[in-house]
Amino acid sequence: MGQLIKLQNYISRYENDVFHYPAQYVRLKKQEWEKFHALWEQRQDAGLLIPEPGEGDDWLLEEPKEKYSLFRGLFSRKEKQAEADPEPLQEEENLFSINETESIYLKTEEDAKKAFIDKMYNFQIKWASSTLLHQSPLDHKYYVDERLQFLLKRLPDTFLMLYEPVFRFQKAVVELDVVIITPLHIWCVTFLEEQDEAVFAGSPERFWVKRFGAAESKILSPAVSLARTEKIVKKLLQHDQVDMPIRKAVFSRNGYIDDPAAPADIHYIDKREFYHWFDEMRQLSSPLKTIQLKAAKALLAHADTVSLRRPEWEEEL
Repeated sequence: MGQLIKLQNYISRYENDVFHYPAQYVRLKKQEWEKFHALWEQRQDAGLLIPEPGEGDDWLLEEPKEKYSLFRGLFSRKEKQAEADPEPLQEEENLFSINETESIYLKTEEDAKKAFIDKMYNFQIKWASSTLLHQSPLDHKYYVDERLQFLLKRLPDTFLMLYEPVFRFQKAVVELDVVIITPLHIWCVTFLEEQDEAVFAGSPERFWVKRFGAAESKILSPAVSLARTEKIVKKLLQHDQVDMPIRKAVFSRNGYIDDPAAPADIHYIDKREFYHWFDEMRQLSSPLKTIQLKAAKALLAHADTVSLRRPEWEEEL
């Protein structure tokens, strides 16, 4: 499961210490899955679930060398920057429990895996929009954002994602597309997914043509926003002297892109190629790399953040 290190202009735990949290997350996700799986098995043995054969646990990473409670391990460490995270809040302590309603439906191990990933997704949204001292006003659409869920739930743990991040660049506030920092490359991506089976005719001009059945309409070229995203990412990396290759892609999971004169520096990945490309990304087994974390730090340092002190902490002042 990929790591959401920045969402819009919300405050993110990763901004506190990007060199600590990604590796810690990889280890602790596996530990919490083991706890969750053990609880699921206990409920099976207690007759609360109908036992059925499931798949193995090879979808997880290596055994962690250290044992921590997920939230105490994540939040009790000393922060290297301005904000220190105190003891975990009560609201987060039972995130990975299995309630009685869920018990009815978690009949197979595959069901348990999906339930765990759903809980991890909700946890990541919370982690990408709050710290223990501060929180950002969250648009709850991100809890059900299909595109974000698709990417985050399926990409490897070692992929760091900035989803629609907002940057302050040359005295302007700019919202970008999606930036995915893999161990090998940085992908700047945008999506063309307006209608199933639509055909997008590419062009070097500012507008493309979308064909759906007998209807035609003009849309803004996705190359425009991609160029803006690449420019800002490249500038910020250069500012911090981080050298990492950048690739650009237009995704269409449900349609087709036709552009015989496509520029060499943009990958057009449509319905015919997307899942092949995506499987290649999922099979990338490289661990987190220092250059990756440096790139993430460079981008997060210039990202815009809007947050307020959490009311529960205000009450204690």
